[in-house]
Amino acid sequence: MVFFTVHVKIDKTNKLERVLSLANNEKNREELSAMIENIKTKLQVVNGAAIKPEHFSLKKYDDIEEIHAMVMKKDNFSVSELDAIVSELGSMRDQSDN
Repeated sequence: MVFFTVHVKIDKTNKLERVLSLANNEKNREELSAMIENIKTKLQVVNGAAIKPEHFSLKKYDDIEEIHAMVMKKDNFSVSELDAIVSELGSMRDQSDN
């Protein structure tokens, strides 16, 4: 009987961890989407439809966060910088979307 009680407690803990993990993934997905949109706006991307937040995996979150921080710090971008940033974002897209 004690074993069963411990088992139920562990199951509840695992369920709570899964719920927290799902909530964290949803939060990260929202933050990733916001960062992509901020980058597109700051760079004044003409064809914004080509860079959609859903094209990016959460596995690339840290890389996109670095690009976002760099883009938000700068006021002006050369044509070559714009090209490099957009190219880098393009290389980060999920391969299943291509």
